[in-house]
Amino acid sequence: MAKTRREFTPEFKREAVALLESSGRPQMQIAAELGIQPSMLRQWRTTLMGSPPSLRAAGSPGTASASPVASPSDQAAEIARLRRELDRTRMERDVLKKAIGIFAEMPK
Repeated sequence: MAKTRREFTPEFKREAVALLESSGRPQMQIAAELGIQPSMLRQWRTTLMGSPPSLRAAGSPGTASASPVASPSDQAAEIARLRRELDRTRMERDVLKKAIGIFAEMPK
């Protein structure tokens, strides 16, 4: 069974690289959160850092790594990551609550 090749928008690639540059977290961790291979993220970073600043910054002055304040795309990527993490944590909490209820009902 052949897998279909996923395609990512230039905006997604820029945001992924911006997240990598601004977060200070390992490339492996960010790639896992985004559901991509680390080599893909590394290739995007190499491509974007070698491209003209107009493509890199997506219309904002300077580069994402030169600015101490996170750009809106960095903030959006971080918000999306935190929402995914919150959803997963809520799901885990609900499973644990159900398990506690089941075990509380069991005869000793």
